[in-house]
Amino acid sequence: MSKRDYYEVLGLTKSASKEEIKKAYRTLSKKYHPDLNKEVGADEKFKEISEAYEVLSDEQKRAQYDQFGHTDPNAGFGGGGGFGGFSGGAGFDFDDILNTFFGGGGGARRRDPNAPRKGADLSYMMTLDFMEAVFGKETEIEIDREETCETCHGDGAKPGTSVKTCTECGGTGQISVTQNTPFGQMVNRRACPTCQGTGKIIPEKCPECHGRGKVTKRKKIQVTVPAGVDNGQQLRVAGQGEPGVNGGPAGDLFVEFRVRPHERFERDGDDIFLNLPINFPQASLGDEVEVPTVHGKVKLKIPAGTQTGTKFRLKGKGVPNVHGYGNGDQHVIVNIRTPKKLTEKQKQLLRDFAEISGHEAPDEYQSSLFDRLKRKVKGD
Repeated sequence: MSKRDYYEVLGLTKSASKEEIKKAYRTLSKKYHPDLNKEVGADEKFKEISEAYEVLSDEQKRAQYDQFGHTDPNAGFGGGGGFGGFSGGAGFDFDDILNTFFGGGGGARRRDPNAPRKGADLSYMMTLDFMEAVFGKETEIEIDREETCETCHGDGAKPGTSVKTCTECGGTGQISVTQNTPFGQMVNRRACPTCQGTGKIIPEKCPECHGRGKVTKRKKIQVTVPAGVDNGQQLRVAGQGEPGVNGGPAGDLFVEFRVRPHERFERDGDDIFLNLPINFPQASLGDEVEVPTVHGKVKLKIPAGTQTGTKFRLKGKGVPNVHGYGNGDQHVIVNIRTPKKLTEKQKQLLRDFAEISGHEAPDEYQSSLFDRLKRKVKGD
């Protein structure tokens, strides 16, 4: 299934600004976060949104995406299928000709079946609380992975027996097949069907691993979550993947992080945003208030005459950079609360204030509906 356009995923056009991209991501990631949205498909939707934001929020990646789309410009001819599957329609396979001349389709050389090979990589999804992502933590995870069989020490043979060299291919893992082509008779090398390309035969298989040389075990691994990780980021734990083959190195474990939203803080990169409600007297007269941050409460001076939407910056009170480049900032956005219930004394004080300020204050006790309608007709 082909990937959707990243702009479409975030509900944007190609002319969207950086701020519009951030806003769309914050809105959609909250809506589809798997810890908040239990609908079927929310998890995949969240991953799609995170992937789109990761590309479009980076100027270089976005420019490349705008030019090439989902196609990798560095893939060369290998990404379009190359010559794979081409048939000449005359009873021969073009891949066989390539194999004959070059030792493999597209010029690839056959791999020695007995050469050391790195083990497969593994992945693990870890869910973090907001504060755990900010400050990091030490934790232990459990994964299922293949380990070298202790009974046969990895060769797959029953104890007391040994692995034999395949007599069909002489231990090379390949056999020669002669084919007639329009260019004449050619010899093609293919994986040996007797040993499946391994070059080895196991007469008596190990009863523990059944000849595989590996067994699946539950493994506990210590993981250090670095401070400042964010949604979708990965941590590579070297050597904790599947064991290598023929003495090759083990693969790696990639831990992907999913961060739960916070009830008050919103994060954008290393910066944190907080909506701070204040009352009318504080906004008019000014005040000093306590503001929560991830590092604890701090004092913030509210100047007299502050308006709704005013933004204050608390330098260094954001998230530690995951690469160790200091902390981000916290941005405090002020919202003035309008009281819903007032006492008669409070109402009178507001009327007095309005009168002193030169504004007409509505009087619910002295102005009837008829009076208000009359004023409206007269244009007062």
